[in-house]
Amino acid sequence: MDMKYLVLLCDGMADRPVPELGNRTPMEAAKKPHMDALAAKSEIGLVKTVADGLKPGSDVANLSVMGYDPAECYTGRSPLEAASIGVPIGADDLTLRCNLVTLSDEEDYEARTMLDYSGRDISTPEAGILMARLQEALGTDEFVFYPGVAYRHCLLWKNGKQYLEAIKPLTPPHDITDQPIRGKLPNLRAAKQLGEIMRKSADILRGEKANSAWLWGEGTKPALQSFYTKTGLKGTVISAVDLLKGIAKLSGMDAPEVEGATAYLDTNFEGKADAAIAAWESGQDLVYLHIEAPDECGHRAEAENKVTAIELIDSRVLPQLLAYLEKQEPYRVLILPDHATPLALKTHTSEPVPYLLYKSDAPHASIAAFTEATAASTGVYIPHGPDLIKKLIA
Repeated sequence: MDMKYLVLLCDGMADRPVPELGNRTPMEAAKKPHMDALAAKSEIGLVKTVADGLKPGSDVANLSVMGYDPAECYTGRSPLEAASIGVPIGADDLTLRCNLVTLSDEEDYEARTMLDYSGRDISTPEAGILMARLQEALGTDEFVFYPGVAYRHCLLWKNGKQYLEAIKPLTPPHDITDQPIRGKLPNLRAAKQLGEIMRKSADILRGEKANSAWLWGEGTKPALQSFYTKTGLKGTVISAVDLLKGIAKLSGMDAPEVEGATAYLDTNFEGKADAAIAAWESGQDLVYLHIEAPDECGHRAEAENKVTAIELIDSRVLPQLLAYLEKQEPYRVLILPDHATPLALKTHTSEPVPYLLYKSDAPHASIAAFTEATAASTGVYIPHGPDLIKKLIA
């Protein structure tokens, strides 16, 4: 029987000890019997998914876990998301992530504070209405707004590639939660138009729970080698976020829609597991199952919720997948976060992250706990993230 592969990507799961959890990390505090049982017969170690010199984002980190070297193929975050929602990117165009955020309401825009990078958990239908208003008021032949999912949207700057180096880097809003935005706005000559769009958007969205657009994640049209060409495997990506769906589309992987997938604690965990099984049943070799909830909890400094997110993955996703795979021997499972999202910092960091690699055809006696500390204690370290998938399929 053909080998089946599972990559269970728990976004932002890695962390640092916090007082709220008795000086433990969420991975240490969570009750996750299925991960820990798997850990006892798996290779456990650390992997550097974000190379030195690169920003520790889910874009760079997930490309790395999938076997792509960001140093060679990365052209920015927003183009990957734009690919998912069908934005027609020309060779000379520039794309930007357009978050719908919630700012404080001082009259002076620059005096405002970033209250919520996710626009108070704005829903996709609500956001679609606001994005339509922005397009009607601010859209031009040069700037076009495209709606995405929840708070995550896209702005296409036609023929804007020429300004890319001048405007970099723009500030991710999740990096400045509860901080003043003064000094974080585009302020170079080439980026003045972007700053004006953000200011004007606040007038258009005045009184809404998401009351401003925030532009960041600048990038140009990407090109990824086919995942099948790279690995010899037919792959499916299951995710609620456009970033992962965009990577899938650009690399020739399937990316089915899962009803009720929200990228937070209320996501359809069982639906995602069902979609994974359906992919294998249809003849796919590898499923890359991405779950965003731990990362969102990290950004919000929700310690208990981050523990809950890990426990929900362990109880509502992993058992169903393992029960299926055990009937399909042989199979291999890789579980890891893409990066750390420490509760104390509310943003991503680039330290190595723990991974668990189980091979049903070659079990490996190890430690019956999957945490940052146990992974570090093994002494196993992969310094180049894209090499990890080679270990999975070797």
